[in-house]
Amino acid sequence: MFALMSNFVFVPALTYGSQLALGALGITLVFGVLRFANFAHGDLMAFGTMGVVLITYWLQAHGIGIDPLPTALLALPFGIALAVGASLLIDRTVYRFYRKRRAAPVILVVASVGVMYVLNGLTRFVIGAEDQRFFDGARFLISAGDFKDLTGLDEGVTIKLTQALTVVVAVLMVAALFWFLQKTRTGKAMRAYSDNEDLALLSGISPDRVVAVTWIIAAVLATVAGTLYGLDKSFKPFVYFQLILPMFAAAIVGGIGQPIGAIIGAYVVAFSEVMLTYAYKRALMYIGPEGWGPEGLMQILSTEYKFAISFLILVFVLLVRPTGIFRGKVI
Repeated sequence: MFALMSNFVFVPALTYGSQLALGALGITLVFGVLRFANFAHGDLMAFGTMGVVLITYWLQAHGIGIDPLPTALLALPFGIALAVGASLLIDRTVYRFYRKRRAAPVILVVASVGVMYVLNGLTRFVIGAEDQRFFDGARFLISAGDFKDLTGLDEGVTIKLTQALTVVVAVLMVAALFWFLQKTRTGKAMRAYSDNEDLALLSGISPDRVVAVTWIIAAVLATVAGTLYGLDKSFKPFVYFQLILPMFAAAIVGGIGQPIGAIIGAYVVAFSEVMLTYAYKRALMYIGPEGWGPEGLMQILSTEYKFAISFLILVFVLLVRPTGIFRGKVI
């Protein structure tokens, strides 16, 4: 029972939650500093990950790798550079125009929807709309057989290398981000700008610098999250388009504008999606009498409704507690 739930519920949810956490951090950072909901964040993930996938294919074709780790880690800096360049270009050509005129946040939201469709179309034009699998290297960190030999249990827990890599990278990225925001001068300037823009300007803080650093960090988080998601599953541009919903749900559940809230909200959303769509038939067979088993899969919801769960969580939180768990800003 422990092995079954670990393999199909706990470990996948922890991995998925770590991926959502990095994405939600980018969303909450942009909202907290620039004060608008960036609906193009999911497609920025796809755009940066596209760069990683293409460079990974090139490295693989030339026999360059870092076995047992995936070659995509070597290509990650190129994808990050592509996403950062795109973010800064989009801000300069689109968002800055409205920001200079102090346009209402809803105007920036609508602009971000336009950017979302442009990025999505560009990504599909360059790399195609079908699944791209770019993972190589060792498949498992711990196989079921190794776990059984190590523990002496009858059932084994399997941990894929991509799952372990996702959790480790997410922890390091989150720690680095919080250190940056709390300890560096630029991070403190971003927090001051987020709290009170006018007072920050009077203090000599450069708004252009704060905006640029915000987009750079958001692009880095988006590309890393997108790459980890693609390694764990596969790369398909339209899936990243859909990921914007659970990432926004995570940011709002925790309290948008609150980095800690984005992380906790990501795991709430991830575990909810996985637990509500898991087929509990085998689990019930362990609990019930020997030889007994339910006829159906015993799913609470079909996997087709996975993203609908995020939507329901989002609606519930907006109705019951719009500020989220940590009392973030209200959209």
